Amino acid sequence: MAIVQRDRIKPGLPYPRGATWDGRGVNFSLFSAHAEKVEVCVFDHTGKREIDRFELPEYTDQIFHGYVSDLGPGTYYGYRVHGPYEPEAGHRFNPNKLLLDPYARAHAGELTWNPACFGYKMETGDDLTFDDRDSAPFMPKCVVVDPGFDWRGHPGRNPIGWNRTVLYEAHVRGFTMRHPDIAEHFRGTYAGMGDKHVVDYIKSLGVTSVELLPIHTFINDSHLLDNGLTNYWGYNSIGFFAPDPRYASDVANSLREFKEMVYRFHEAGLEVILDVVYNHTAEGNEKGATLSFKGIDNASYYRLMPDKPRYYINDTGTGNTVNVSHPRVLQMVTDSLRYWVEEMHVDGFRFDLGTILAREPNGFDNQSGFLKACSQDPVLGSVKLIAEPWDCGPGGYQVGGFPPGWSEWNDKYRDTVRDFWRGEASAAELAPRVSASAAEFNHQGRRPWASINFVTAHDGFTLNDMVTYNDKHNEANNEDNKDGSSDNRSWNCGVEGPTDDPDINELRARQIRNVLTTLLLSQGVPMLLAGDEFGRTQQGNNNAYCQDDDISWLDWNIPETGQRLIRFVRTLTQLRADHPALRNTRFLTGREVDGVRDVAWMNANGTVIGDAQWGDGNMKCFGMMIDGRAATADSAFRQDDSTFLVVFNAHYAAVQFTLPDCKDGDVWTRVIDTNDPEPDAAVEMQIGEVFTVTARSVVVFSRE
Repeated sequence: MAIVQRDRIKPGLPYPRGATWDGRGVNFSLFSAHAEKVEVCVFDHTGKREIDRFELPEYTDQIFHGYVSDLGPGTYYGYRVHGPYEPEAGHRFNPNKLLLDPYARAHAGELTWNPACFGYKMETGDDLTFDDRDSAPFMPKCVVVDPGFDWRGHPGRNPIGWNRTVLYEAHVRGFTMRHPDIAEHFRGTYAGMGDKHVVDYIKSLGVTSVELLPIHTFINDSHLLDNGLTNYWGYNSIGFFAPDPRYASDVANSLREFKEMVYRFHEAGLEVILDVVYNHTAEGNEKGATLSFKGIDNASYYRLMPDKPRYYINDTGTGNTVNVSHPRVLQMVTDSLRYWVEEMHVDGFRFDLGTILAREPNGFDNQSGFLKACSQDPVLGSVKLIAEPWDCGPGGYQVGGFPPGWSEWNDKYRDTVRDFWRGEASAAELAPRVSASAAEFNHQGRRPWASINFVTAHDGFTLNDMVTYNDKHNEANNEDNKDGSSDNRSWNCGVEGPTDDPDINELRARQIRNVLTTLLLSQGVPMLLAGDEFGRTQQGNNNAYCQDDDISWLDWNIPETGQRLIRFVRTLTQLRADHPALRNTRFLTGREVDGVRDVAWMNANGTVIGDAQWGDGNMKCFGMMIDGRAATADSAFRQDDSTFLVVFNAHYAAVQFTLPDCKDGDVWTRVIDTNDPEPDAAVEMQIGEVFTVTARSVVVFSRE
């Protein structure tokens, strides 16, 4: 029985894309350059029974569209798209497959893996065959939404200057699942993440911007489900406009719940950054399922092999690559980004495999259509854009290669800091990293915040595990410990795994403080991994992408050792916030201005390191003296009257360090010592005095 009266189906408009409710009805708009017909399927409130189907009546500029006046919010729907099934020509239309709207603002239900979800007869393994089974019973459904939300007078975003930014990478579910102060039915959800206890805690750490692992609707891989695992990280998107309903405590209102979470963070003065995955989708290669894009217009949405369009270009390592060179696909990505900024009020994005988005048919191009679109867009040009500047395609490693306006994850920083503190890198290697990697980023007017400094992230060891394990221990992933990187650059301090040896535990605790001090006092933008501030462990698993359990969830039963580490982190973030010299807006040059240098690199004997000494690969102890009074060559203002001396000692033995001369001062005050994280009193010393820097430690002195 039809619920839509056919005389109420009007031509509608080709824009905006998706299913848009205007208060009186719904306008449907879907791009396909090669389809012949598009049908809208309407389902009951359970999403299980199809109760109507109608054809979109108009086709304008490759857009199928129509308007229905008797539909509204809460309508469950999907598309069936008719066209040629010619895999060898790149076309995989199959109207037996219910398809998700690329512009859907909400989803309900989860995918049930079934052979009917494949456009070909999956059991045969031959993607040239055609499958006529209906996939609708196994598919999630799109939902028409009411976008209204009371932001209670709060501005659209909560911008924080790059030079004040401290990023904090967290997972909505993992952060809240074991939190004792969150009501049980809110744990693992947007509502739980926006809970006052969570927001207040994050704010107390001194971080400014919460970077959430993917929250776009994603799919659980069938092979993981078969193994009792799940795609926990969520890097398997199938919808770029909808918050994933599995993170909603109230699925019917997932959009509002997400917005409420953002509001709570903004109310506390915190930014929300989204980790987004536009480089590939969950549909995989030619043997993958037909869930959305593949059945709407495979040849437009994906990069196909030019001479064999049956097959997919796989620069992402996941089976397919989104074709952002196509104008309508590029439009979809930028429409999605603007939607999350303007409608959802997020403050920026971290782009997974960002080089894919800058990849044209001839390879990576920092003047690609996508990068140009972002740079000229008045909305996207005003938010934080962070690239993961690598992929597995040819020429895919591009750290420092993105254009002005972008920041980038700096894995050179990660690797060097790890190597230095395990004794495998010298002062000459660490110095450029703690001063914002100018060789990579100081061009075209880019600033130090182009370098996103990190030592740990979701992918790899936690900080605790980095000092506890030499080798990965991924047995729980059921891949014979073959998954995950073996290049961990970690050091277990003498014993693999947890130990009761007090000396080793003391060294591990100091190594953790060494890394945190290095990270939070480096020039550039620091990023903390949630839980590192109290010593979280993943039991040696460095690839917990499939672990939706205690391996990945933060344990909030924090012992006193963890509480002390939290207090230490707060001391570091407060020091960074209070002193602009520790977060300069210009790259440090070392040139002398008005009798002071913005940075000077010091020997243990209190003198400036000479060129010959930089070549000493065994130099593991040195000082970085930053003078806040120095005006950089292209900036006449003074940022800070403080001078800091940061002494890094990665030697296995203590070093006698002579406190260097400093213009207009004669007293140095010790403000941080990773060997004495909670000192009873400040230590003041005269210029020329010798301070014993403990083996494998960092000491910070200041002169006001």
